[in-house]
Amino acid sequence: MTTLETPPNDSPWHLKSPIDARAVFIVIVAFVLLSFSAQRVDLGKMAEQMGEFGLASVGLKDSSQIGRGLGGLVSDMFPVAIAERTPITMIEHFDANRLPPFSRIETVQVEESKLDSDTFQTVTLMVEKTYLVQPAGYLVFVLGKMLETIEIAIWASLFAIIGSLPLAIAGARNFTPHPLIYFAARSTVSFLRSMPELISALFLVLAFGFGPVAGILALALHSMGFLAKFYAEDIEAADPKPLEAMRATGAGSFAALRLAVLPQVLPSYTALTLYILDRNVRMAAVIGLVGAGGIGQELKGRYDMFQYDRVGTILLVIFITVLLLDQLAAHLRRRLI
Repeated sequence: MTTLETPPNDSPWHLKSPIDARAVFIVIVAFVLLSFSAQRVDLGKMAEQMGEFGLASVGLKDSSQIGRGLGGLVSDMFPVAIAERTPITMIEHFDANRLPPFSRIETVQVEESKLDSDTFQTVTLMVEKTYLVQPAGYLVFVLGKMLETIEIAIWASLFAIIGSLPLAIAGARNFTPHPLIYFAARSTVSFLRSMPELISALFLVLAFGFGPVAGILALALHSMGFLAKFYAEDIEAADPKPLEAMRATGAGSFAALRLAVLPQVLPSYTALTLYILDRNVRMAAVIGLVGAGGIGQELKGRYDMFQYDRVGTILLVIFITVLLLDQLAAHLRRRLI
């Protein structure tokens, strides 16, 4: 019986240390740079305020700046506004006999200050004002704005998918027709991704005016750059053997892409598309702050007028909508991937 002998290894085996002099040097340099940066961005002030807030929370300090700010805001937000009260003098062609469903007319005494023309003194008078009260009027209005926000996100995602597919094919090394086309596609993708939605929305509002059109285009352009980059990388990372087999049979590039590459990348494409849709819903609320339509535009207006009870309603609707969309996206991922 022959025994296989392992040849002796003269060099001793050593475990490579995960920390060497170079790693220590990099850590020291990073620590020094972060120390300077912390002073520039006032991290010391943040730590001080957080410490005051912690002491105030356990009763060791009377109050803190964070507590006063958040406490006042939260107290003004709740209870949230559900009803809508509109002076009938502001309603065109108001007809008391044809009121909206579940609404009523309410007359109240309110104080009103005016300048006395004789004495030039400000006097306060009690006057009667009549309002149209809709018990769920503001909630219905906010839900309509939230629906507009979702529509902005859906259209932006659809335009992004349509625009990103040709960019992804042109920007994939194994499918691009020419290196110059590859460079142009990749440069376009980088440009689209480098422009944040909020910045592009500012310029698009100037071009298209206030409203959802600017929001759709701002989200679509940025999402197009995001999707095209990752779509192209998935095409490049696909298993080349099915692709080589298709091309050996004489199949064209489009047929090879559809039959050999698309089945491989479809699960990743589905996940990316669902993610970008979910992200666009949240970003559609943000770009509304600059007038690009949706619920963000309403949020900015109510915040500027210090109507924090209505701000609370808007934030609550946004939170519930994003939560429901997260559950829907998770369900679709389980079904499709």
